[in-house]
Amino acid sequence: MTRKIFSTDKAPSAIGAYSQAVQAGDTVYLSGAIPLVPETMELVSEDVRTQIVQVFDNLEAVCTASGGSFDKVVKLTV
Repeated sequence: MTRKIFSTDKAPSAIGAYSQAVQAGDTVYLSGAIPLVPETMELVSEDVRTQIVQVFDNLEAVCTASGGSFDKVVKLTV
């Protein structure tokens, strides 16, 4: 099976031995996300609501970079 790796500078870079997203067959898998600001790689805020918004902004950026969108998500685990 062919794998394709996706990454974007609009989301925090991968810290460690993983990719922001990988496509295997017709499915794209996104990695876990934390509330870092991509430009600074620092925590967005101590406020949990602000952190949640940042996580979803980061996930959306990776999703878009892989050619997808949130309306095509099949499963999301929090």
